[in-house]
Amino acid sequence: QHESPRRVKRAWVIPPISVSENHKRIPHLLVQIKSDKQQPGGVIYSIKGSGVDEEPLGIFSIDKFSGKVFLNAMLDREENDRYRLRAFALDLGGVTLEDPTDLEIIVVDQNDNRPLFRQDVFTGHVVEGAEPGGSGWGTGARGLSQHQCRHPPGAPAALGTCVMTVDATDADDPDTDNAALRYSLLDQGTAGMFSINATTGEICTAQPGLDRETVGVYNLTVQAADMSGDGLTTTAMAVIYLDDINDNPPEFTKEEFSMEVEEQAAGVDVGKVFVHDKDLAGSPSWLAKFTILEGDPEGAFAIRTDPHTNDGVLSLVKPLDHEVRDRFELTVSVRNERPLEPTAPASPRALATVRVRVRDVNEAPVFRENPRRISVLEGTPPGTPITTYTASDPDTHRIQTLTYALLYDPADWLQLDPHSGTVRTKRELLHPSAFLQGGWYIALVLARDDAEPPLSATGTLSIEILEVNDHPPQLQPPAGVLCGRPGRGGTLLLGATDDDRPPHGAPFHFQLSPQHPQLARNWSITRFNVTHAVLAVLAELPEGPYSLPLLLRDSGTPPREQQQLLNVSVCHCGRDGTCLDGVLAAATAGAGITLGALLIILGSGILLLVLAALGAVRVRGRRRALRKGLLERSRDDMRDNILNYDEQGGGEEDQDAYDINQLRHPELFSARVKPPVRRDAPLGSGTPLAPRKLPNSPSDIEDFINEGLEAADSDPSVPPYDTALIYDYEGSGSVASPLSSIVSSLTDEDQDYDYLSEWGPRFRRLADLYG
Repeated sequence: QHESPRRVKRAWVIPPISVSENHKRIPHLLVQIKSDKQQPGGVIYSIKGSGVDEEPLGIFSIDKFSGKVFLNAMLDREENDRYRLRAFALDLGGVTLEDPTDLEIIVVDQNDNRPLFRQDVFTGHVVEGAEPGGSGWGTGARGLSQHQCRHPPGAPAALGTCVMTVDATDADDPDTDNAALRYSLLDQGTAGMFSINATTGEICTAQPGLDRETVGVYNLTVQAADMSGDGLTTTAMAVIYLDDINDNPPEFTKEEFSMEVEEQAAGVDVGKVFVHDKDLAGSPSWLAKFTILEGDPEGAFAIRTDPHTNDGVLSLVKPLDHEVRDRFELTVSVRNERPLEPTAPASPRALATVRVRVRDVNEAPVFRENPRRISVLEGTPPGTPITTYTASDPDTHRIQTLTYALLYDPADWLQLDPHSGTVRTKRELLHPSAFLQGGWYIALVLARDDAEPPLSATGTLSIEILEVNDHPPQLQPPAGVLCGRPGRGGTLLLGATDDDRPPHGAPFHFQLSPQHPQLARNWSITRFNVTHAVLAVLAELPEGPYSLPLLLRDSGTPPREQQQLLNVSVCHCGRDGTCLDGVLAAATAGAGITLGALLIILGSGILLLVLAALGAVRVRGRRRALRKGLLERSRDDMRDNILNYDEQGGGEEDQDAYDINQLRHPELFSARVKPPVRRDAPLGSGTPLAPRKLPNSPSDIEDFINEGLEAADSDPSVPPYDTALIYDYEGSGSVASPLSSIVSSLTDEDQDYDYLSEWGPRFRRLADLYG
């Protein structure tokens, strides 16, 4: 038999079951399921799924014999809006009778959730003066809003300038009226300046006249209601700030301001001018800018803006003089850094008058000419007035007396009248002077007033000491030596000096004395440079001394001249034009010598040094011999003992012994000494000059020195013979303690000389004599 197709019964196919959330009658029968596979022992029913054996557990249950499905707990659609279960039919042995079937339970929404705003306070900005009816967001709006304005599809556009958008949410089913929200403004004050789009939550301007200076902040209470405005409600705050624009110009608090300032003050603040601006403090629309329009043609004042108070600060940039002008009347204007908005009402320019009074103060005297430069001739006699150096007192409105004093007068050369300021010389001031700097004498004059407290000023008096030609030129040196052969060494370089400073000195003019015209036959003078001339022989002259009167003249105004005597020694000339008698030339020539004479002098000097060294060697040998003989004859000649004592224990600086032979035989040496010749006597009065022969051996050095001394005494170019010269200097003495006299030791019986034997073999002779 063929079975017919099986037909599933309607009772086993279960349509979705709807149940309202928050159902309170528990347990609640949802549905009863049946299987058409009836067994003799019956059918066992069961369900599985979320809410049964899966979380959340225990919400649904089934009667296993009847197949009834029960709701055992309240449902919340916002947590789970539907449940899907599976139903099973089993026999008593646990064998499945039917394929499992699906059981879907839908939770029906109820309006059990209020709308929620996304934040408690919404903040927005809009410029003051924004007009309604703008072109949406951004037109006239400034600052930031928490949410950008947006228009959902089909929503009407904003009618005014958009400020911000508030929005809320509802947890109920959005496909039902339970989540259909509508917005409204509950409270915005009495003006009603804003409106809100009920569907989108956009807040826009509703009326003109937004003025930040009147109301700067608007606090709006916004409501959101579900059920299209008829259901549950919630509220939030919308705070709208009005951004400032420059629609109010600054204004002075009063029309006139009065200030005072001391004269001679600069860089100080005089005072303030006060302004008021209704715009937002600290903003560019509030910051003021001041200008001095009139009353300050010299630019003595300046005005700046105090950034903290917005007031104008008047300052002084140039010192004022009360005696010149004691009052100022300034016209000052003020405006904003940023220009006014075109929509701002027109107003006249803000002007104010500032009156400044200049107070008089004591001012120090002033030397109008500082430094004062004058010229005075040197040698001006004492008591001569040289200038009147006075100061002036700037305080012309006060009667004050000035007194004067010398503040600096290093040479004590001047005297000053304390009342008139007349400067006179106290004594002569001549060149040269350590107090002159480049020919100028500097003094300082102090001027002081008699105010309380007194003020003073210092003036510099620069006095130029004008040179006066009061010194004739001097021949330097006044003597010389040359060969008497024309053209070959027969020239002598002459020089001159002058104590006067330029232009009263060089160039000098040298000439033979016009009073002795016969000199021009044998001599001539030609100019060498501004300070020197060349003397030349014109004819061959015999050897010997010559005195030539010369006339020297300077270049001063008027010039000074003086006749002077030039002592010339004509020597024997060699083939090369130099003097053969070099020693004589060295003794007489001085600075005015020829090159050949200078070479002779140098050679003679070297020879003298060699001879002196040889003489010193000989003298040292004599001293050694004398030391040996002195010890043998110490009892016979007391002078030998003195010399020996001096040699052994004299001063450290005196190591050369004196020749004792001069003490033993003074008559031999006195016979060689000749009477001294006056060095300041005229040339020719002394011993005639003659060439000296060099010593043949070192033993004749003494005679050579004596002859040289005689020649030096006869030389007129060296100091006079009565000049103090030291020849017997023996040193400054020993730093050792003083010794007792040797003579006293002859009578001193208590003196013990045994220690001499311990001094070595060199003192053995003394140990035998005194030990």
